Amino acid sequence: MREFARLYVALDETTATSEKVAALTAYFRAAPPEDAAWAVHFLVGRRPKRLVASSSLRAWAAAEAGIPDWLFEESYHSVGDLAETITLLLPDTGSPSEYPLSQWVEQRLLALRGQDEAVQREEMVRAWRELERRERYVWNKLITGSFRVGASARLVVRALAGASGVPEEVVAHRLMGAWDPSPDFYRRLVATDTGDADVSRPYPFYLAYPLEDDPATLGDPAEWIAEWKWDGIRSQLVRRAGKSFLWSRGEELLSGRFPEVEEAAALLPEGTVLDGELLPWLDGAPLPFAQLQRRIGRKSLSRKILAEVPVVLVAYDLLEEGGEDLRPLPLAERRRRLGALLARVPSAGRLVISAAVKAAAWEDASAARLRAREQGAEGLMLKRLSSAYGVGRRRGDWWKWKVDPLSVDAVLIYAQPGSGRRAGLYTDYTFGLRDGEGLVPFAKAYSGLTDADIRRVDAFVRRNTLEKHGPVRVVKPELVFEIAFEGIQASPRHKSGIAVRFPRMVRWRTDKRVDEADTIETLRALLDRGVEA
Repeated sequence: MREFARLYVALDETTATSEKVAALTAYFRAAPPEDAAWAVHFLVGRRPKRLVASSSLRAWAAAEAGIPDWLFEESYHSVGDLAETITLLLPDTGSPSEYPLSQWVEQRLLALRGQDEAVQREEMVRAWRELERRERYVWNKLITGSFRVGASARLVVRALAGASGVPEEVVAHRLMGAWDPSPDFYRRLVATDTGDADVSRPYPFYLAYPLEDDPATLGDPAEWIAEWKWDGIRSQLVRRAGKSFLWSRGEELLSGRFPEVEEAAALLPEGTVLDGELLPWLDGAPLPFAQLQRRIGRKSLSRKILAEVPVVLVAYDLLEEGGEDLRPLPLAERRRRLGALLARVPSAGRLVISAAVKAAAWEDASAARLRAREQGAEGLMLKRLSSAYGVGRRRGDWWKWKVDPLSVDAVLIYAQPGSGRRAGLYTDYTFGLRDGEGLVPFAKAYSGLTDADIRRVDAFVRRNTLEKHGPVRVVKPELVFEIAFEGIQASPRHKSGIAVRFPRMVRWRTDKRVDEADTIETLRALLDRGVEA
């Protein structure tokens, strides 16, 4: 645990990519496989489900610190992070642990699962007393399920490649799919023999950069293909060894959730991997993403929901054919093979190729982009026909050109403290729209303001609080902000009757009074105009 805690601190204390990679590389070179496997597990964003209720942790920590519950809660609201609050309040009674990370995870952390509350409390207090402050902080992060550190999965891959001599693309591929953080897994991860295979494993996803410049800067439009940018679940469909595996971009195995797609997958030839988008699709057109959400997370799918929200895979790319990795081939060739493959598969429309959007000139592409919402799309994807299928997000060959967001001017009505580096500042806001003589809440937003603006809003909140409800403050309705969002939909679960997707603050409208803010009718008019997305 000591070395892993040191690594966490080293990553947290620098913003330099080279220093982060150096710290990670040094750790992986020195760590035994049983520790390195768990380190990889946590560093790439995987974590165990929360094993202890946060309410119990707060009560036990308050008792161990010898303070009343109300003082702990006030401290928590001020700090904004439970793991850090516990670490700061508990007395420093521990010393650097000689036990390795794997032992702490396997024998102490995971052993809490299924234990009664008395045993959990005893084990938690024992751990707090044994660990020194940095180790206790990491332990608390793991226990609360909030372990995050300033190193992306891509940097972890780079460090593993540097420590082992295995090419980055091989390491990235081996990290895809399902795996257990065992010593054997880690040895396979860094093995120099690159001929290994896992029949279920998808490929690392290739991601596009946002296009912010004029598309004419990309050169000759004949060298590019335009496709609709759909709003669904980016997925890979793998058909190997007589089995089908459906993976999300977040490396979640979706098998069993979309039976109509899996039935079609059974018709694919062996050794096939498709990259595409799962979309709710009815009568030849996509349904709003909210309809797909009706199916996500359901344990069982009724005939009714399958009929109302059928799902298809719109295939963008063919990554593997006949067991051959096609990623190095030009996109034009991969699409040619994809079209020929899907033409031979009687999938009943469940597997369809992503149609090219006709654009002989960039002006044509611009006009198509403006029609995107009419198609149920978010904009256009622009891909260089000569491009290979890469790993991660890289500039140059794939661009996403989204439509301009919708926006309204809304009033700040509630605020609460943020977390992490924003702890102690009021940075999480709820906005309302005018509805008659009052204001109805319609969206929460956390991003879009500069640090200077955040400090100004924080000062306003503290001076103009009308009511307090735990960490939430009801503020005097005076500040108006432009709130942008990608789409809207009717929602009986929201007080306004409308839900918006991906809301964020665009600017502080210091030039507007509250009576000049938009009304709820503005949103209803957008729905009536058919811009639901």
